[in-house]
Amino acid sequence: MAKMKTMDGNTAAAWVAYAMSETAAIYPITPSSTMGEIADEWASQGRKNIFGQTLEVRQLQSEAGAAGAVHGALAGGALTTTFTASQGLLLMIPNMYKIAGELLPCVFHVSARAIAAHALSIFGDHQDVMACRQTGFAMLSAASVQEVMDLSLVAHLATVEASVPFVSFFDGFRTSHEIQKIEVIDYASMKPLLNMDKVAAFRARAMNPEHPDVRGTAQNPDIYFQGREASNACYDAIPAIVEDSMAKVTALTGRAYAPFDYVGAPDAERVAIAMGSSCETLEEVVNHLVAKGEKVGLIKIRLFRPFSAGHFLAALPKTARIAAVLDRTKEPGALGDPLYQDVCTALLEQGGGPAVIAGRYGLGSKEFTPAMAKAVFDNMAAASPKAHFTVGITDDVTETSLVTAETLDTTPHGTVQCKFWGLGSDGTVGANKQAIKIIGDNTDMYAQGYFAYDSKKSGGITISHLRFGKKPIQSTYLVTSADYVACHNPSYVHLYDVLEGIKDGGTFVLNSPWSAADMDAQLPAAMRRTIARKHLRFYTVDAVKIAGEAGLGGRINMVMQTAFFKLADVIPFDEAVRLLKNGIEAAYGKKGPKIVEMNCAAVDRAADALVAIAVPAAWADLADAPAATDDAPDYVR
Repeated sequence: MAKMKTMDGNTAAAWVAYAMSETAAIYPITPSSTMGEIADEWASQGRKNIFGQTLEVRQLQSEAGAAGAVHGALAGGALTTTFTASQGLLLMIPNMYKIAGELLPCVFHVSARAIAAHALSIFGDHQDVMACRQTGFAMLSAASVQEVMDLSLVAHLATVEASVPFVSFFDGFRTSHEIQKIEVIDYASMKPLLNMDKVAAFRARAMNPEHPDVRGTAQNPDIYFQGREASNACYDAIPAIVEDSMAKVTALTGRAYAPFDYVGAPDAERVAIAMGSSCETLEEVVNHLVAKGEKVGLIKIRLFRPFSAGHFLAALPKTARIAAVLDRTKEPGALGDPLYQDVCTALLEQGGGPAVIAGRYGLGSKEFTPAMAKAVFDNMAAASPKAHFTVGITDDVTETSLVTAETLDTTPHGTVQCKFWGLGSDGTVGANKQAIKIIGDNTDMYAQGYFAYDSKKSGGITISHLRFGKKPIQSTYLVTSADYVACHNPSYVHLYDVLEGIKDGGTFVLNSPWSAADMDAQLPAAMRRTIARKHLRFYTVDAVKIAGEAGLGGRINMVMQTAFFKLADVIPFDEAVRLLKNGIEAAYGKKGPKIVEMNCAAVDRAADALVAIAVPAAWADLADAPAATDDAPDYVR
């Protein structure tokens, strides 16, 4: 029976990397750091990989050092991995050329992140992996947490088979930090899939004083060119090897993968081509539009390098009239971004095909929503489509952007959607992660959690986006239509529109010291009007007071988590309290019984402290107070 477990993308990658590796050389960089941390923690606990060994984990002094250590370990015959992103990956490029040039099998797990250009960004896009596509590493892309688990295994199987190194990448934050309920692959099932004859051949090539050989030579014009071309056969074989490795994982899990996967109408006329987490959103929208009779489809790219034109053309419907290639990177000065150029080349060399247009989206984790995905398909349907466009921003400088409708709800019917507004370090994010795991690991429901952080992290704003439902959740975008909203910091009611998008009849919980009588004076008119007009169930709780009396200081997480389970009605409340207390014991038991007792006391007091606010009918007709910017110029407002 399949074992379901709730985890994020980084944990899924580390799960496989730990199993399939003997050594890991690491250096932390956001958002990849937790992959190395988890692997190191498991090693300290004595976890065994598929070889019956504890993974040897070493932290170096930089990413360049980590890549050098990987190269050295591979030369010594150890199956080795590393985890990185962004500038860290760029520091590894010189060693990547050597590792690939020497045909050494390994996997770099990359939580793809923006590169510091006009400004630094810790958030996700494909600029880093695109900057190393020329190194000779094969490249596999995963679109979801489940795919990270499955395709990381494909990468480890294929690298040994092909004797070519792999980058296995997924979107930073959007996938690396998104929590999903997934099916895990146990180590006993992984082991038979690995070709141990190829592993033995790799080890036989290792540096060894018993059979010395010459490496790292310098070559002159008479021979260097020939040496570079000599590896062609290895790269020509990779698509078939990856396909075979995917077939092994499919036979094990029942989840089908191909180097290029197509979803949508079999006779599609408009086709989007993309990779990474956007594929999940695009697939939701394609299913929505196909159900309405539209002839649209999506090609999801798994194997990006080497780019197999044959597999791509086989996936492209013969009826396609126009294709939009979506790149999550920017190459200033190029005629087109990398994925677009690959698709154009593949079509040109086979003598034609649909018209091709190029889109750019999602830089620095900019949202890519169903409405934006629909705008891409609408642009393809236009009489004169924009040939080079952006989506998700308003480009009023070079006029590249597509017009996007405000919302399009394609989330599966019956999915409960929640938003939690917290302050970095107040425990909100940790509490929501625990809530997801409680629901995901103890019910038959699917669960998803994504956490939008301010770059300041501790002390900055955090917004947690949670979804629960009976159907798998592909919604790789923020919650825009919430059933439940909790505001954990009362000052936010004056700073943010915390109720934006809340559903009619939804639930709003406010952590505040204010009584029902205080609400008229404390809440902005616009918020009170929304509460009344949308018929919200409105509750307040003084979580700071409860946490303080329990000895928890400003850590209000247990109070607000209890309030959520009491009001959201996702699972029976008594069961939720039992599971909460079990979680407290597991999380804080090592810190002593007093810490456990304080957190349990906060849980016990929270439910009784919730106050339901009777909403005055007059709130529905309130007018906004004059804004300070009413007389300001347009750009200020």
